Amino acid sequence: MDPANLEQKIRSAADDPGLLADREYAEAVHQAIEALDRGHLRVAEKTDEGWTVHSWVKQAILLYFRVAKMEVMEVGPFEFHDKIPLKSRLADQGVRVVPPGTVRYGSHIEPGAVIMPGYVNLGAYVGANSMVDTWATVGSCAQIGRNVHLSGGVGIGGVLEPPGARPVIIEDGAFIGSRCIVVEGVLVEEEAVLGANVTLTASTPIVDVTGPEEIVHKGRVPARSVVIPGMRMKEFPAGSYGAPCALIIGQRKESTDRKTSLNEVLRQFNVPV
Repeated sequence: MDPANLEQKIRSAADDPGLLADREYAEAVHQAIEALDRGHLRVAEKTDEGWTVHSWVKQAILLYFRVAKMEVMEVGPFEFHDKIPLKSRLADQGVRVVPPGTVRYGSHIEPGAVIMPGYVNLGAYVGANSMVDTWATVGSCAQIGRNVHLSGGVGIGGVLEPPGARPVIIEDGAFIGSRCIVVEGVLVEEEAVLGANVTLTASTPIVDVTGPEEIVHKGRVPARSVVIPGMRMKEFPAGSYGAPCALIIGQRKESTDRKTSLNEVLRQFNVPV
C-alpha cells in the first residue's frame, strides 16, 4: 500500500472507527505500525522549517489499540497479558537490550543504541548510539536523537493526544541527567545538557541567566544550553513561595567535540548528573 493511500485509510478510520470492521482498514493500521517498527514511518521528523508532526501516524497508534487483541506472552519465567508484543529481531538490527529492558513493537531503535533495564514505548524513536540507561523510560511517540544519553531514572513523557500535538523531542548529542523529567512535548535541542532532577513541562519557565537580563523560554531548551533546577519566588494569597523553574547557566562550546565539551561543562559549572 502506498503511503498516500495508507494515510487516507488511517484518517478515514480515525473519523469513523466503525470502518475497522472492514479488513482493509484494519490491515492499514497494522501496516502503519509495522512501518513504525521498521523505521519507515516516524511520528515526527525534522525539516528545514523545524519539526513536523505526522498526526495520522499517531492516529494509527490510537487505532492499533482498537484492533490489537489481548494475548498472553511468556518470556522465560515472566508472563505478560497485553495487546502489544515486544520488539523482535534485535540482533539483526544491531540493537542491544539488557535484561529486563523492554522495547515495545511499533517503536524503532537505530543500530548501536543500547537499552539498559529501561522502557521504550510504542511509536517512540531512538537514534543510533544513544543510551537509555537503567530505569529510564521513553514514552509513546517520543523522539530521541543520535548520541543521546538518558541517564538513570530519566522520565521522557509520552504524547499521544491530541494527534497533532508535538511529542517530547530530544535532539542529537543531548545529555539528560539522572532523574530528569521531560514531558508535554518539550523540545531539547542539539547537545543541550540537563543536570540531575531538572523537570520540564510545557509551562515550566526555562530562564537564561547568563546575561545582564533574564531571557525566558517555555517548551524549548536552546541548543548546547547547560540547565539546572531552579526556583522563582511567586506571590500567592497565602504569601510568597518558591515555584520551580529551570536555569540556563551556560553553553557547551561548539569548538570541542561532544565528549570533551560535556566534561568541560560539568567541571566548569559543577553540574550534578
